[in-house]
Amino acid sequence: MVDRTGPPQPPAEAGHPRLRCACGVDVHAHVVPEHFPACLGSKVPADWPSTVAAPRANGLCHRQVMISGKNYRTVSEKCWSVSHRLADLPGMGLAHQAISPMPELLSYWMGAADAAQLLRYLNEQIAAMAAESQGTLIGMGAVPLQDIDRAIAELRHAVQTLGFAGVEIGSNVNGVPIGDPRFDPFFEACEALDAAVFVHALKPAGMDRLVGPAPLQQVLAYPTDIGLAAASVITGGLLLRRPRLRIAFSHGGGSLAMLLPRLQKGWSVFPALKEQMPDSPLAQARRLYLDTLVFDPATLAHLVRQFGASQLLIGTDYPFNFHESAPLAQLDAAGLDTAQLEQLSAGNARRFLARAFSAPLEESA
Repeated sequence: MVDRTGPPQPPAEAGHPRLRCACGVDVHAHVVPEHFPACLGSKVPADWPSTVAAPRANGLCHRQVMISGKNYRTVSEKCWSVSHRLADLPGMGLAHQAISPMPELLSYWMGAADAAQLLRYLNEQIAAMAAESQGTLIGMGAVPLQDIDRAIAELRHAVQTLGFAGVEIGSNVNGVPIGDPRFDPFFEACEALDAAVFVHALKPAGMDRLVGPAPLQQVLAYPTDIGLAAASVITGGLLLRRPRLRIAFSHGGGSLAMLLPRLQKGWSVFPALKEQMPDSPLAQARRLYLDTLVFDPATLAHLVRQFGASQLLIGTDYPFNFHESAPLAQLDAAGLDTAQLEQLSAGNARRFLARAFSAPLEESA
């Protein structure tokens, strides 16, 4: 998968007429390290990642991310260079950016000990980038969710030692949706630590139903899988059990906006659904956060109407080529009033990433 980042965008966003500054907060942006460490185990997993040099393009260094002997994606130095990233943010109208690993690096399919070693390295790299940025970049870590105990241990390290605002997790863990009760102890720990959770589509279901080239995974399958993941949180009652959990979903919640009216109607028709969900699906959905990465102002306006202006957060997918380079312009085109614009551009993200912007709640041991 080739992903050659183009030259920086012109600074059209920085002088936004109603915000008067580059003050947006992006919750959806990714990191790929320039190099990966050697695996310290007795046997190197077949899917342990590495990078190799690729030809320069658009004035930038590039590297191929190799997984299982294949080039998963060719990425530019913007994935690991703090200076390049900071140079681009003002032109996007952004004051802060939460950075998390490229989702394919979450490594749920590895042995838990190997994955824990790799993710510790990734988290340390993200922490170094955040420190170099002097607070402009906000760390969001990764945890080995295939092993709940290890995941909680790495969560605590990321939040308490590295100072991260939260973690990124996949939409499923080896095919198990995140709304499954087996993940409750992890979400309980997130709630206790006041850690935000950002859910990104990963290894989506339904790939066999797509007709066309590989990029359709990102274009069509990711929104489907993230919608099902969000629905699993609702039908599984996660927020009823964990009322203080802050959880956000990538790609505007994907298909959730279209699924929700059917789920709400089904809840009113089928007694089994009402028994499963004491609170209505709509009421629960309006407690979820969604990013704005939908590439369409009309769709964004619909999400604001359906979920509320308090629940949408800027997401760009920076620095990959399939990203939103003008997030504030998208908000403006959606017809938001000034109060809503301020909420979506920064206010909601500051609430979601509370640890990065205010004193954290008292932490459990």
